[in-house]
Amino acid sequence: MKLLVTGAYPITPQRIEDFIGLGCEVMVHKNEPDSLSEDEFEVDAIVCNGLFLTHDIDDFKNLKYIQLTSAGLDRVPLNRIKERNITLKNARGVYSLPMAEWTIGKVLDIYKKTAFFISNQNNGLWEKERTLREIFAKKIAILGAGSVGSEVARLFKAFGAYVIGFDMFPRVNDYFDKVVSVEDFKSDVSELDIIVVTAPLTEQTRHYIDGDLVRRMKLNSILINISRGALIDESSFIEAIQHRKDVTAVLDVFEIEPLPQASKLWSCPNVIISPHNSFISEGNSQRLHKVVLNNLQEYLK
Repeated sequence: MKLLVTGAYPITPQRIEDFIGLGCEVMVHKNEPDSLSEDEFEVDAIVCNGLFLTHDIDDFKNLKYIQLTSAGLDRVPLNRIKERNITLKNARGVYSLPMAEWTIGKVLDIYKKTAFFISNQNNGLWEKERTLREIFAKKIAILGAGSVGSEVARLFKAFGAYVIGFDMFPRVNDYFDKVVSVEDFKSDVSELDIIVVTAPLTEQTRHYIDGDLVRRMKLNSILINISRGALIDESSFIEAIQHRKDVTAVLDVFEIEPLPQASKLWSCPNVIISPHNSFISEGNSQRLHKVVLNNLQEYLK
């Protein structure tokens, strides 16, 4: 099998040897947008992230297998993949742990007023803060009960929170107190202390979080998006969050990335912005290699 590995995958000589050990002829293409050679278009399998954003999948005449380095499927032409009967694998589970830890960290920063104490330390001030909160017994909603959502739920449950999953395909999941249909989500929003968005981006979920939802959120609640920016309708969201100053929005992803300097989100005091960073961790590389190797080995059986 001819295998093309792009720079989205942390390749090493040992990992190339691992692929060769499965019977693969390996080619490495470091920068995905760069032009491809004729040989690279002839491959049977590809490990990539956004390769098909700049290259037509139909130019790969022999392609039978795609392994993504991302958990999301929004950067590949799903219809063409299905029509051509190409096997598609994602990086399910690779980034769940760091994203869940990041989510808990942000909630603790807000509840325990980390910024207040850092500011006071920088200014040499000894001042107590009497409005700290705890996660225990809070009502948490996780929109998307997949791998990332399950790991977020597991950590919140360790703090004694009550965790509800909302999913298009509700099923029993031991990490949640219950998992129900996503159709019930917006009716419950006024009772939720924390909302975490981990659902995949699809035509059904695009702009699912909007200004109307923000206006109906519980007093002093938190909304966290670690999925894809386009799940939020930014124009209506910005208008609502500017009025709901008691609500804190924690946004790691945006419809346009990098977030334009002109975006009003930068100047919202109750919005915490990070540059699509929640998934990064020193453990990702090894987890990803294990998933990629196992998936490919299973396919080649």
